[in-house]
Amino acid sequence: MTDVSWSSQQYPPEGASAAEGIRNQLGRPELDLLTILVRESAQNSWDARLGANTVSYRIDLETLGPARAPVWRELLTRGAPTKEQLPLRSSLSNAAIRILTVSDRGTGGLGGPTRADSAVVENHDFVSFIRNIGEPRDTDLGGGTYGFGKGIFYLMANSGTVLIHTRCRIEDGYETRLIGCALWKSYVVGEGEAGRRHTGRHWWGDRTADLVEPIRGEAAEDLARKLGLRPFAADETGTSVVILDPDLDEREPLEAATYLANAILWNLWPKMLSEGDAQAPMTFSVYCEGAEVPVPDPRETRPLDLFVSAYETMKSPSGMDIESRRPTRLLGRLGVEKRFMLPVEPDSAGTALGIGTTLHHICLMRTAELVVCYHAGPKPPAEQVSYAGVFRVDQELDSVFADAEPPTHDAWRWQSLEGLSRTFVKQTFTKLKEKMDALVGVNDGVRGGSAEVPLGAASRTFASLVAGAWGIGGATDYSRVARRGKTHTSPAPPAPEPTDSEVWGPTDASTPFATATPPLHAPREQSYESRDTGPDSYPPLPPAEPFPKRRRLRLVYLDEPYFDVRHGHVVLIQAFRAPEPGPQRVRARLAVALSGAVGRETDPPKNASQPEFFGWEDESGALNRNVDNMIEGGDQVWRLIVLPAPDTMTEINLVVDSGDGSR
Repeated sequence: MTDVSWSSQQYPPEGASAAEGIRNQLGRPELDLLTILVRESAQNSWDARLGANTVSYRIDLETLGPARAPVWRELLTRGAPTKEQLPLRSSLSNAAIRILTVSDRGTGGLGGPTRADSAVVENHDFVSFIRNIGEPRDTDLGGGTYGFGKGIFYLMANSGTVLIHTRCRIEDGYETRLIGCALWKSYVVGEGEAGRRHTGRHWWGDRTADLVEPIRGEAAEDLARKLGLRPFAADETGTSVVILDPDLDEREPLEAATYLANAILWNLWPKMLSEGDAQAPMTFSVYCEGAEVPVPDPRETRPLDLFVSAYETMKSPSGMDIESRRPTRLLGRLGVEKRFMLPVEPDSAGTALGIGTTLHHICLMRTAELVVCYHAGPKPPAEQVSYAGVFRVDQELDSVFADAEPPTHDAWRWQSLEGLSRTFVKQTFTKLKEKMDALVGVNDGVRGGSAEVPLGAASRTFASLVAGAWGIGGATDYSRVARRGKTHTSPAPPAPEPTDSEVWGPTDASTPFATATPPLHAPREQSYESRDTGPDSYPPLPPAEPFPKRRRLRLVYLDEPYFDVRHGHVVLIQAFRAPEPGPQRVRARLAVALSGAVGRETDPPKNASQPEFFGWEDESGALNRNVDNMIEGGDQVWRLIVLPAPDTMTEINLVVDSGDGSR
């Protein structure tokens, strides 16, 4: 009969590692524990994958119900250390016992020998995860290095205790294994020569042998059912690690589960991407009290979709090779995408990784394509422009960059390396900086922006970025005398107040994207040619009689143009009213003024982006896509919606007439 209880490790005469030293292997990471848990556990799962199979990764956060909690208390307190030696008993005495389970399927499980003194080297996953600390990795191009990352499971456990439930292949089939491990603090029992020092490491399992062995086979499956652990299918292998009394950093369970889902998104998104009809390398799911918490799709989630585009660019012929000098060596591949898009408020998981309201970062990764970190580059001069890059190390240098990572795998520190390894990693950052500096200084190559955010969610804070320029369209300004031989362009009068500013006929509104300098001139229609001087050179005055006979139409602009989102597009909006009664037609004349240019861009460069008419929107939100907007004058507010041209200033001229050509 199996004797299931606890055993605490004493120091052998030759010495051993203290629990404190093992818990401190991760150092003092800058990332929070939940983020590290996602990164390290998913990395373990990826390294344990079986061939080309898709790895299924799952997190469950739950509270033990009345039927399960007594079973846990009864089984896990058998021979357990005292509360002073290990906080397990305190955690099990809580009114609500909470567990967090990280599991994978499609992996090999923890197979191989269960004793650390075995000479078997082909497969020793169980020993590496359960017994030993600091073994070098045996997975080619894997994400892990020396296995210190497993310490996060113990750091996350307020009880200091985890259960490992695994299923692996053996010579004659499959085997299920179940064992408990605890890691807390070293302590002494007794005094003097009669006393004994303990390392602070504890194991729970089968004590019928000279050391604690995992419970195996049917006994393990039966015990797992009693504890309510997720079972394995008949031909399924993998591992579940159960953290007893997890530290959620003062978050409520649902809040913590949502954070974990977003941490998966930001740290593991490359593993979610599939090519063609192939399945994604990994699938991810999060559950809280049995209900699924969705993991966002990186292709559909702003602003991370920009990194996805950069990743695809990196893998395409458009990607760039990054090479070192002296010696010349391929360091890796870089893909960059620059896009006009509204700033967004990132979730807390993205903020923890240094992501702000705009993107100006490069995602660093090794060959395993697990996110190392988001390296910040220079910010673009315009808040509406973001760029994202993805840099993947060349396979030949993967081990060099692995050596540059701390135990948490969240940085590349060239300072810790020597020789050519130091040179390669250091020059990588130099080359990336050169690329980013050049990108920020370029005013082309910016994609049109798109977003999936609720309608009306745009911030009006961008109104200050939209500089208005006033003009009177086809009318003529008689306040200046033209010079001989020159084309006269009337200067714009001072800009009116942004609220309820009246203009007669058409008007301009200039919207800067990559620059804050609008064109401060009237449209070309106001220009006229003068070749003589003296009184006769003045332009003729308009006839006195026709004006009173015509219906004088006007537009009232209610505000400066502002950015918003319509149907997934970042757009520019000009709100206006046509207060004069009667039917009338409003049209939009759109033009481009390039950054630094004087005057309107009437002959844009080849393939240059142009502003596009999107539609007219009334007060109810109904959209009219006709170019000519036939309206009835009155108090109704209308909005012209324009798809702006990236890296330019978009000029908007609104023209109003009665529909028969008269104004």
